[in-house]
Amino acid sequence: MVNLTNVAATKVKEIMTMQNPAPVALRVAVVGGGCSGFQYHMAFENQTNETDNVYEFDGLKVLVDQMSSMYLEGIEIDYIETLEGAGFKFNNPNVKSTCGCGSSFSV
Repeated sequence: MVNLTNVAATKVKEIMTMQNPAPVALRVAVVGGGCSGFQYHMAFENQTNETDNVYEFDGLKVLVDQMSSMYLEGIEIDYIETLEGAGFKFNNPNVKSTCGCGSSFSV
């Protein structure tokens, strides 16, 4: 299962309200790339696929395709703000290693 913290869900919903037209869901996926092999991908969606896993967090729909589900099982997505910057943080128990910059991972 994929989990979004309350802070992350609130931030995504805030960003969604600024889109025109407003999207109906957030898609979270794993794509090939980066120096470690995989990268996280987040995008807004206006429709779901029948094979998507659909999660809901305080009214926010999150879609995960079947291929990505096996890499995202147990993940927690948070939103953090620090002196260095702000952004979404992926806490994935399946990750074996990450690259030096932290933007890609391997399982």
